[in-house]
Amino acid sequence: MGWLAGTASSQENNELEALRAGLRELGYVEGKSIVIEYRWAESKYDRLPELAAELVRLRVDVIVTGGTAATQAAMQATTTIPIVMTATGDPLRTGLVASLARPGGNVTGVTQLGAEIAGKRLQILIDTVPNVSRVAFLQNQANASHKPYFHDLQIAARGLGLTLQSVDVHEPGEFEKVFAAMMRERPNALLVTGDFVHRLRKAWIIDFAAKKRLPAMYQLKEYVEAGGLMSYGTSVRDNYRRAATYVDKILRGAKPGDLPIEQPTKFELVINLKTAKALGLTIPPALLARADQVIE
Repeated sequence: MGWLAGTASSQENNELEALRAGLRELGYVEGKSIVIEYRWAESKYDRLPELAAELVRLRVDVIVTGGTAATQAAMQATTTIPIVMTATGDPLRTGLVASLARPGGNVTGVTQLGAEIAGKRLQILIDTVPNVSRVAFLQNQANASHKPYFHDLQIAARGLGLTLQSVDVHEPGEFEKVFAAMMRERPNALLVTGDFVHRLRKAWIIDFAAKKRLPAMYQLKEYVEAGGLMSYGTSVRDNYRRAATYVDKILRGAKPGDLPIEQPTKFELVINLKTAKALGLTIPPALLARADQVIE
């Protein structure tokens, strides 16, 4: 099995362990009954095409990809080796597949569908932060899944009477400069995706939001566990674990194009009360009651 991701190896230990656990439950033990070839782009998306080509040259039986950019690179490298995608945005709107029910070609897998719940994240944010009027959206325009995400956010923002401010960071070293410019526009709150480049600076982003007293809504709960205010999204670990079932079916002879793409059925709301208190925010009781996890 080949593994291709846009991130650094140190970022995905928990997610990869979930994938390995899923494989073990199906009888695949790494180093014994299955060999995994790992390729990491270290958050440099331009490296992905060559890394994908390396896996193709190794003639792996299946390639599992982490993220939209990695999936695109694998698709460009091969039309015959099965590809199981994980942690992607909308595969239809990013052109990864033609259908969720019958994706066709050599690609299938599990999607996070981040763009479709963009409006929900905004609504939860304004329910939490009084008088919010301008929301900064941290995105990486090199990530194809962020275009439909931003489009949906713009529609939701207009409906809620908010101004949406685009903040583009596609290199880890750009944060200081870009965020300084962002604050000159005086946003009231911040929205953060689960982009792999941004996860490299997770601690910095959380610290910046705390110092600037900027309430932030994150896509991934790992940010909230590290001190961020709140998150709303799917479980990435569950996403990876479910990918193991696709690997198993393909290795047993199934064609990826015949395997329907799984969409998330559960979204988790995680709130950090300690961070809320530090920001001077009172979480509405109704929102607290809906939370799947409350960190105190």
